[in-house]
Amino acid sequence: MSSTAQVALPYKMWRCLACGLIYDEAEGWPEDGIPPGTRWEDIPAGWCCPECGARKDDFEMIEF
Repeated sequence: MSSTAQVALPYKMWRCLACGLIYDEAEGWPEDGIPPGTRWEDIPAGWCCPECGARKDDFEMIEF
């Protein structure tokens, strides 16, 4: 018997290299209209860090 159910990938966290702000995919960033559960790749390319204005490219994934 084969299962077609997909396993949900764990949420990741991303850190701004300029100021250290953490973006948690599980929490999103509702203040900027990004609902909880929004994956990093689904955030618009023009989004900037709400603390320092750094570009999305200036974030790195945090490994735990």
